[in-house]
Amino acid sequence: MRCFAKLVLLCTLLLHCVACHEKRTANLMDFDVEIYSPSYATGFAIVGAEGWQSSILEINNPWQGAEDVVTRLFIAREGELPPDGFDGQVIEGNANRVICMSSSHVAMLDFVGKVESIVGVSGIDFISNEYVASHRDKVFDVGPDSDANFELVVALDPDIVLLYGVTGACAMENKLRELGIPYAYIGEYLEQAPLGKSEWLIAIAEIVGCRAEAETAFAEIPQRYEALKELAAQATTPQPKVMINTPYADTWFMASTSSYIARLIADAGGDYIYKRNTSSTSLPIDLEQATLLTSAADVWINVGSITSLDDLRGQFPKFGDVECVRNGSVYNCDRRSSVGGGNDFWESGVVYPDIILRDLIKIFHPELISEEFVYYRRLE
Repeated sequence: MRCFAKLVLLCTLLLHCVACHEKRTANLMDFDVEIYSPSYATGFAIVGAEGWQSSILEINNPWQGAEDVVTRLFIAREGELPPDGFDGQVIEGNANRVICMSSSHVAMLDFVGKVESIVGVSGIDFISNEYVASHRDKVFDVGPDSDANFELVVALDPDIVLLYGVTGACAMENKLRELGIPYAYIGEYLEQAPLGKSEWLIAIAEIVGCRAEAETAFAEIPQRYEALKELAAQATTPQPKVMINTPYADTWFMASTSSYIARLIADAGGDYIYKRNTSSTSLPIDLEQATLLTSAADVWINVGSITSLDDLRGQFPKFGDVECVRNGSVYNCDRRSSVGGGNDFWESGVVYPDIILRDLIKIFHPELISEEFVYYRRLE
């Protein structure tokens, strides 16, 4: 009887401890332990609290023009409750059912081995990912953020919806709040450093519960990138002058000298031809200026919807006789395009900047790279 009484007491104490643990709360200020501080990205951080299993994903200025905007996602683990004063989104445990509003989210989930957690996407016909393309019975198109099918969103019962903002908060945000469906902003497209874009996969990995494994896998990408950058720096051939883009809606935009594409060009041993834009955004130029720049370029890349040299001459006859066109030194990043019009350069290319860099080195200094193109191709 005495042993039985001790056993009952022990069980009671254990149940009491579990109940107390399930009701644990903390102050938001307690979450000051850096779980992951990015080396390349500027838009997110992952923090925790001493003795806690839960974490907070902090997203800073998640859209263009945002100033001092911070959104937070509390990932509750082991029955822990959000800290006092927390006003962000909350998910219970790791997300197992995810809706992705950007194709880059799909690529990141694929990289961390969680592509099968995707139950919904936006614009399925534009997505290159093989799993999504072959599992339309499991992955459904919820439509664009401006006209999302919220009945379908609810029916899919997501643990979280991954959003992005352009010049303001995503159009879905208020309705998701109303429906009580958690969301998180993934702002990789705002990063200017190629490795910074890629590093956002760690944020997504934290959401789906495989951050440690993702950190190990991600560590190989900067290693490969820096090795290729060093290879390009050793090139003995001159740096080619590089022109980018074609008109979009009758306006020719040129990236800044600190932009994602300008950094890739520089790291690949090229000379970005437009030095006047030192701002933080792309700026328009007139056709006369574009003609002068293109005429002086050795290589022309990222030519939009252009599919061939004849297509280029047909759409833009004024540029048909510039030297880089005559020499066939025009390349587009559409080698991995889907039937529906998607382009994997903007999908998996976000995760693999090292492969994009290798392609560009092959364009600028072909003697250095023997591998075939992955994202780029030379226009014929």
